Amino acid sequence: MRTKSIEQSIKETDDPEFQLKKKLTALDLTVFGIGVIIGAGIFTLTGRAAANYAGPSIALSFVLAAVCCALAALCYAEFASTVPVSGSAYTFSYASLGELVAWIIGWDLLLELMLGASVVAQGWSQYATLFLEKIGFTVPASVAPGSHFDLPAFVLIAALTALIAIGIKESLRVNLVLVGVKLFIVLFVIVAGLSYIKTSNYSPFIPPATAGKASEGLAAPLIQVLFGLTPTTYGVLGIVSGASIVFFAYIGFDVVATTAEEAKNPQRDLPIGIIASLVICTILYVATTLVITGMVKYDKIDPKAALASAFESVGKPGFATLIAAGAVAGLMTVVMTLIIGATRVTFAMSRDRLLPPALGRTNPKTGTPVRLTLIIGTVVALVASLTPIGKLEEMVNIGTLSAFALVSLAVPVLRRNRPDLKRAFTVPFSPVLPIVAALISVYLMVNLSVETWLRFLIWMVIGFLLYFTYGIRNSRLATRGSQVPAEESSRT
Repeated sequence: MRTKSIEQSIKETDDPEFQLKKKLTALDLTVFGIGVIIGAGIFTLTGRAAANYAGPSIALSFVLAAVCCALAALCYAEFASTVPVSGSAYTFSYASLGELVAWIIGWDLLLELMLGASVVAQGWSQYATLFLEKIGFTVPASVAPGSHFDLPAFVLIAALTALIAIGIKESLRVNLVLVGVKLFIVLFVIVAGLSYIKTSNYSPFIPPATAGKASEGLAAPLIQVLFGLTPTTYGVLGIVSGASIVFFAYIGFDVVATTAEEAKNPQRDLPIGIIASLVICTILYVATTLVITGMVKYDKIDPKAALASAFESVGKPGFATLIAAGAVAGLMTVVMTLIIGATRVTFAMSRDRLLPPALGRTNPKTGTPVRLTLIIGTVVALVASLTPIGKLEEMVNIGTLSAFALVSLAVPVLRRNRPDLKRAFTVPFSPVLPIVAALISVYLMVNLSVETWLRFLIWMVIGFLLYFTYGIRNSRLATRGSQVPAEESSRT
């Protein structure tokens, strides 16, 4: 349970072997956040959640999911502005809850970011294949999405990994262009779709609740197994179920916090980047869902390609091609941002010696951990290209939610332990609001399947084995205990 002081964490950022370049502004961070948030939610989840769970009230599901994320975002903003060090929730918990909890969160974040990048790369591959078919090029079935080897997903991740290794600013320049394309497409969908809305499609806005099909065995939600609850579709509970599905659409705002060490003015810019990106994306999500459910009756929405099929249904196939192109650009930015987040978390763990330090050393020319970037990129590319589509989403959610819960609980702990710290941003109504954020995260976790929980437990067992065989003896605090300042020793 040994902790590392904020002062020591900040001091270690000056280590020349592990020094990142401070280049990012509030605009960069906001664009970074928008780049990772907008993607899967609009292009892959909207139709499925509206058709199967909430109908037109899926807009309320997006608002509910945004509120859940906003509570956690406030906690992240306080930590990121107080501890402007790479690593996000991992670094925050190291300063408040101790080394073991920090390791657990870091391990959870790896699960979220690496699998998240793999999932979105698979979605990108499907849209890229669709777009290529519309312009007359067919990807061979043996290497197409759904085959034994998804070549487009592999090539995408390989190219993005090389770009990320070159430099963070260079990556974000490409990200800025792609985010611009993505925002244009989203705004195009909203504006162009307004004239095709039929208000009758909104009636009923909240469809009457019906008994849902109960999942059996390992596929059943944990809460259903524990309490014998009967699943429902539509109605008020359908809105809640829809929120648990579209929660995946917001995953990634926390990635902004992983770049804290590369921000020029982290105390001011990080809270702006985290909160602004979340607000902007929520507005765009709600507007898009209202347009789509207004264009097409909720029970006739195509779950696989809601946006494109909506315009095809009103005789605008050319618009569908444009949307497919926008999805290709949009999902690309999500994959890139998640890979950057994964490398920054493992970089922080490597600098703390919880992972071999040789992995995290930065290249003096690029200012990035090139070796670590290549390793992360290779793993993500293999998972995305070899794993069956649709098997990873819930694993991403459970890794994220567990990190959210622990970070939320860490806020009041650090306030109690270090009331003297200067905080550029503070969560209001602490400790009530952070505790509520943690409880909501846990509630969403128990709505995930038993199978997901078992896979998560296996992942955690692997993490514990790594920590207790390597990290516990080799961490900075373990090997330099005699050099830890007296102030820190009194809290460990």
